[in-house]
Amino acid sequence: MTEAIVIDAVTKRFTLRHAHSIKTMTVRALKREKLREKFVALDEVSATVDVGESVALLGVNGSGKSTLLKVISGVLPPDTGRALVRGRLAGLIEVGAGLHPDLTGRENVFLNGAILGMDRAETLRKFDSIVEFADIGKFLDQPVRFYSSGMFMRLAFSIAVHTEPDVFLIDEVLAVGDPLFREKCIARLIEYKNSGRTMVIVAHDVTLLRQLCTRGIFMEHGRVVWDGDIDTAAELLVTKRRERRRSQGFKVPPAGAGR
Repeated sequence: MTEAIVIDAVTKRFTLRHAHSIKTMTVRALKREKLREKFVALDEVSATVDVGESVALLGVNGSGKSTLLKVISGVLPPDTGRALVRGRLAGLIEVGAGLHPDLTGRENVFLNGAILGMDRAETLRKFDSIVEFADIGKFLDQPVRFYSSGMFMRLAFSIAVHTEPDVFLIDEVLAVGDPLFREKCIARLIEYKNSGRTMVIVAHDVTLLRQLCTRGIFMEHGRVVWDGDIDTAAELLVTKRRERRRSQGFKVPPAGAGR
């Protein structure tokens, strides 16, 4: 099959600062403690996604999945390696990404549409459908700085799906907003899946991931530790969550309790 996404030995490092004031810096320096250190978020990650595949990125917080999605989208450049995407790309990497707070919802439709590859004529053709799907009513002509997080998500999602991308990236945005709109979003994503578009999804909702994806890539400490069927990847996530909660001192019932 033709590859829609190629991730080739991608590494991404960040600098963590341990001091944010002169006083803290002085104290740490006197104690000969590090003021900053390098954190490896992605450690030579390689994977491919074929055209028409729906793939879930799974892992506990800090595993590198959101960083990988940002590298694929082009929001973050890799330190080494490369990430290649075939076709039109649209992404919902964080709530409200691409929306300018000082512009109205109407103005942001045209701005974000242009960022995602639509020209003005295409945006005009789809404008009424975008507004209807977003369902923000009288707030369309208000600056988006006054929108709730749910309204942000509705407008951003509506614009993104109306670009009709070849590759769609989603990072946890469906956790925001009312249940009815969430169901409408899921229905649209199922349509995308059935129409042969490529999707890569990050979400904590295992049931949702099983509904939308057939393949799961499980990450831990910036590395891929499993790449295969979604059910095995989902079970790995559940197991790792339980282990983390135990390590934090929480009482965790045995697996399968209450079934």
